[in-house]
Amino acid sequence: MKEFAIKRLKSLQYVFQGIFYLARNEAPVIVHIITSLLWVIAGFYFGITTQEWIIELICIGLVLSIEGLNTAVEKLCDFVHPDHAKEIGIIKDIAAGAVGFAVIPVTIVLGIIYYPYILKLF
Repeated sequence: MKEFAIKRLKSLQYVFQGIFYLARNEAPVIVHIITSLLWVIAGFYFGITTQEWIIELICIGLVLSIEGLNTAVEKLCDFVHPDHAKEIGIIKDIAAGAVGFAVIPVTIVLGIIYYPYILKLF
């Protein structure tokens, strides 16, 4: 049992290596992290409810996760086929489209959460 726990804890090392790689090297991920921080600051500023925090954090996690997968697909495509190829371009476009599938509804959901708070400012 102890060995199992040690292996699980050691595997977290790879999790954090991936997170730090993305945060240091990938511009789209950095943009999403900054945007996420702005949403979190807005959450504290407006004092959103616990339920709204849960929704917001799920949305942030979704977008960052999909962006990470998109980056992994792009890196894999570049590794497998370093030269330009139409098929690789399509694969990369599809992966980027998946990010869009996440970002668009997340933006709408967060807009719905913050709309009443923003209205109170005016």
